[in-house]
Order: sequence, then C-alpha cells, then structure tokens
Amino acid sequence: MTPADLAELLKNTAAAVLASHDLDTAALPATVTVERPRNPEHGDYATNLALQVGKKVGANPRELAGWLAEALTAADGIASAEVAGPGFVNLRLEASAQNTLVENVISAGQAYGRSDALAGTNINLEFVSANPTGPIHIGGTRWAAVGDALGRLLSTQGADVVREYYFNDHGAQIDRFARSLVAAAKGEPAPEDGYAGAYIGDIAAQVQAKAPDVMSQPADEQQETFREIGVDLMFTHIKESLHEFGTDFDVFTHEDSMHTSGRVDEAIAQLRRTGNIYEKDGATWLRTTEFGDDKDRVVIKSDGQPAYIAGDLAYYLDKRARGFDLCIYMLGADHHGYIARLKAAAAALGDDPDTVEVLIGQMVNLVRDGQPVRMSKRAGTVITLDDLVEALGVDAARYSLTRSSVDTPIDIDLELWSSASSENPVYYVQYAHARLSALARNAADLGLSASTEHLELLTHDKEGTLVRSIGEFPRVLKTAADLREPHRICRYLEDLAGDYHRFYDSCRVLPQGDEESTDLNAARLALCQATRQVIANGLSILGVSAPERM
Repeated sequence: MTPADLAELLKNTAAAVLASHDLDTAALPATVTVERPRNPEHGDYATNLALQVGKKVGANPRELAGWLAEALTAADGIASAEVAGPGFVNLRLEASAQNTLVENVISAGQAYGRSDALAGTNINLEFVSANPTGPIHIGGTRWAAVGDALGRLLSTQGADVVREYYFNDHGAQIDRFARSLVAAAKGEPAPEDGYAGAYIGDIAAQVQAKAPDVMSQPADEQQETFREIGVDLMFTHIKESLHEFGTDFDVFTHEDSMHTSGRVDEAIAQLRRTGNIYEKDGATWLRTTEFGDDKDRVVIKSDGQPAYIAGDLAYYLDKRARGFDLCIYMLGADHHGYIARLKAAAAALGDDPDTVEVLIGQMVNLVRDGQPVRMSKRAGTVITLDDLVEALGVDAARYSLTRSSVDTPIDIDLELWSSASSENPVYYVQYAHARLSALARNAADLGLSASTEHLELLTHDKEGTLVRSIGEFPRVLKTAADLREPHRICRYLEDLAGDYHRFYDSCRVLPQGDEESTDLNAARLALCQATRQVIANGLSILGVSAPERM
C-alpha cells in the first residue's frame, strides 16, 4: 500500500464516516494528506484530516478522529489506528500491505514513481537562454541543471515537455560583442562597453581563420563578418558545453527571427485590435497596468526601435501557436519584474495569465578554503559552466546546483563537493547505489537471487522504515512536479540512502561462511533490489549517474 493508496482509503473512509453521522461530505479536501511521523514510535503514517474538516462539519475534531480510527482499524491492510493530540490519527500498516510495495517497485522498474497526473498537458520549458556573447556563467549553469531536471520531472507526471533555448541574437549586446572581436583581432583593448576575456581573442582568431580576408574588408562589412561568424562560434560552444553537461534542448528559437519574420508586427497589430496599445510621447505603449503590472510598458520606442518586450510578445504568441498549454520561463535573479510583465502580456493578448509561469533563480557562489572563488581562466571575470565541471565533474556540479530551492542563493564549497566522503551529498547517494550494486553481484556469485515470495518475513524496524521510504517516491515526484521543485528529489534520495545504510548495518542480507541461504535472505535481496531501483530512478531525473562501482 503506497501513501497514495492510503490517502485514497482514508478519503473514502472519511466520506463513509461523515455520511453515517449525517455530516457534509463536501467538506472533504480534494487531496487527503498522509505523512510519515518524525517519531517512528507514533506509527507508520499520520493524518490531520479530522482537524481539517471537524469544525467545517460541526464535529469535535478529536471525536471525529475517533470515528475515523475505529473505521480504519477494520479496513484491509491497517494493523491499527489511534487518536493522538487534538485530532491526529496515527496509523500502522499490516506487514503484507507494506511489502506489496517491494513487488510494485520491482515490477515497475524504471517506471516506478511515474503517474499520468499531467497527461495531455503540453509544456514549453524555456531555460538558460544566455546571451551569445560569452560562455555560460554559473547562474545560467544553475538553470541548465535545474531546468533539465524539471523537464524530466514533469515528464514523469505524463506531461509532454519541450525544452527550449531562446537565442538572444537581436540587440545592442550583439553589436558590442562584434566590436570586441574586431578590437581583439586588431590587437586593441576591448571597447569600454565591450566584452573581455581570453575567449574573445580565441573567437576573433577563429573568425579570421574562417574568413581570411576579413581584416581587409570595409569597416561595416568587417564588423558584420565578425558578428555573423563570431555569434555562430559562440553559440556552438554554448551548445557543446550544455551537451557535455547533460543538458540538451529540443528547440532553439532565435530572437532575431521574431523581428525579421514580421511576428512582432503581428503581435502589435493584435494588441491594437484589442485596444491594449496606445501612443504617448512618440512611443507605443502596452496597457500592462490593466492586467496587474506596476506600470505600462513601452513596446516601440520613440526612435522607432522595438523595445525588448516586443520580442517577448511575439515569442509568447509563437509558443501558443505551437500548441503549448503552459509556458514556463526560468529567468535570472535580475528579472523579477518579468513575472508581472509576462503574465500581463498574456492577459493583454486575450489569454489566461496562468498560461505563463516565471521561476526566478538566485545567485550561486563558489568557495574554496572558506574564500570566494572569483576568476575564470577563460572568461576573465565570471565563473563559467566549463569551470564548474572542471572543478567538480558533471554529477557533483548538477547535483549541487539542483539540491537547493532556486529562490535561495547558494554557496558551493569546492572541497566538499569534490570529496569522496559521506559529507558530500551526491557521493553519499551514489555510494548507496554502488553498495547495492556490489551486493547484487555478491549474491549472484553465491548463486542467490531476490524473491518476493516471502516478503512477510521483513518484520525488522529498519526493514519497515526502508519499505516506507521507497513507498514515498511517487508522492515526492508529484509534489516536486506540482511545486516545480526538483530539489525535493535530492533531499528524498539522501534520506533514502540513510535509511538503506542503517538497514544494512542492522540486517544481514547475505549468508556468511557456511550458513545456508534462507527465505529471509531472498526477501531482503528483493528489498535491496527495490531500493536500488528507486535510487537509480531518482538520480536519472536529476541527470546524475547511478554508478555500480565507486
């Protein structure tokens, strides 16, 4: 019995109890919460349902909890149900109800934990989208890890997810990039508003290799050559770095295409038809304050040039035209104002603003020996994706960036995350998987195999705890997906690894010496097989490897 099964049983039982006392069953919540108590002595699971609905239906919560406990005790799979405090119900499951979980995990394999909660939902997930004027910095690297994990996570719930990179190749920053390349090619300092770092010289040299006559071209033509070839080279490097990091995209959309294709003009024309565009001070404005923004936004500036939001409007319409039900934007810490702006834009275009979600990621800092690490070898003043991978490797880099809520700034201790110790969270989880893999190999060498035939023999407290831990996985995935918080998977895996290590220390899995193999050994091997599968499934969602040897 999974927590989801238990929640369903609890809801049905509560409905029957309320009806039998002529109380309103409509007061029951859509989803019933079932949690594992912090103190195992209180039971396997607990619920506060009686506290939630007691006052709503005119019943004393503790009395209602008593009615629930009495009815639940008679249900299949429930060993006991007891009232605690002002109206909690503590539940203990029969061993048979718990141990079917082991069979379910082994049977489902890689599919264990998945659901169809988001089936039929088409999601556009846009993340990273760094300017093509330099390598991806560490803030963008955080999105590369978290965004990719979120895409995998949403897919486990049945959603159709398209990962998209918005290539910002329109605007003044591209001109500054081209001027910086020209300056590097001439051996001159970077322009005051340009880009520095050894990578600029590298790209300038590559442009000259691809266009040997570039330095003899007229100034305007020369800058265009450096712009066109240089941006392509930079973007190629970005895509290669992301691929080596384990993050690949389904679609790359060019901002410039929004302007050259006429889609910006189409978006503005649509807004004019709805009356949400007006002229003021020689500029064209969007009435975003009508839809929750703090101020109206300029769409076309007084000099006739489109403002950045003009491309956003066209891009949003483009996404909707491609059939996406939900557009998730993952933006940096300096883009807080975009939340209201993008939602207002969707509303102004006649859509539900909730078709837009904006996630804001906070800063990342690297530290070594307690001191901040500030300089990159190639980029001059920023830490890049390549720097982080060189320092930690892909697995530790991805895990360290995904492990915390994105709305929290994080410090990554390079010594900790590169260490082979239980203090290193990713090593701790991966070691549990490697230890389970070694156990399976040793069992095979002894001619032993896992069996679910006698799971009723798993009666040790540490076995029960481990079974309940693997049973939590589907709920963790659904909650993490609903809240867009893949870091919950990291914390779950660390708890699961801890429960496994404690089980292994207390429960002998393989016979020793001349001991005969027993049904208990086979049952414990099955529990270990299920645990190994869940750890592998969780690491896969994070884009982190599940090593068989360490």
